Amino acid sequence: MTGAEMSDKTMTDTVLSVENLEVTFRAGLEEVRAVRGVSFTVARGESYGIVGESGSGKSTVLRAICGLAPTSGGRIVLDGAPIRTPRDAAFYRRVQMVFQDPYASLHPRHTIDSVLSEPLAIQGFDRREERIEQALEDVGLGKGFRFRYPHQLSGGQRQRVAVARALILEPEIILLDEPTSALDASIQAEVLNLLDRLRAERGLTYILVSHDLAVVSHMCERLLVMQHGQAVEELTREALRARQAQTDYTKTLLKASEGYSAEVTA
Repeated sequence: MTGAEMSDKTMTDTVLSVENLEVTFRAGLEEVRAVRGVSFTVARGESYGIVGESGSGKSTVLRAICGLAPTSGGRIVLDGAPIRTPRDAAFYRRVQMVFQDPYASLHPRHTIDSVLSEPLAIQGFDRREERIEQALEDVGLGKGFRFRYPHQLSGGQRQRVAVARALILEPEIILLDEPTSALDASIQAEVLNLLDRLRAERGLTYILVSHDLAVVSHMCERLLVMQHGQAVEELTREALRARQAQTDYTKTLLKASEGYSAEVTA
């Protein structure tokens, strides 16, 4: 799909809108404006990237969408309806998140079966055993991993479990916060290809945060560049690969990444 086609699709089939988002953290008399007036839209079935240096606010945007960061201004709209705070069970049925560190996001004393059972129980799903086994098969692990503990799995396997946990509720939107940055390079491509396949098979919408332009170029049709909590520039995948940036900051970011591979392969 070309950049123009994706732009048309976004205007006609927007599933998520972030409008003038503000996130402010307060500690006593001090406050930090982590996100400052950020706006973007994501089309149904699109993979949308957010990039920037450490501390740019990109991960905070994802956390604000899923209710884990305090929104101090603006609004987030899902299918035309503003999202309420706190998020309700219906929201988490539609939107799930995969965190950066798969070990930290999995309870060390819970088996994989327990990790995958919990969201099914909360949402009242039936056929839980069948769904757990199918989820493990879908991410390339198999039911033999069901009763293992996180410490018995490799980093790549733990991240596959994290993906399975996000998918088991059959959501429409997956928020991906640096999903491969904690993994070895050889494992990164496996997880990215898995995510690509699952999106194609299920028609999922992704919002992917990454500092790695190769990952974003591989995974995303469009991307937003952030700096100091603000949106700097929005690019298509084609513009990224052609290094056609408009702002000085994005040009500097691209120059700093020279030598990156525009394709991630297995």
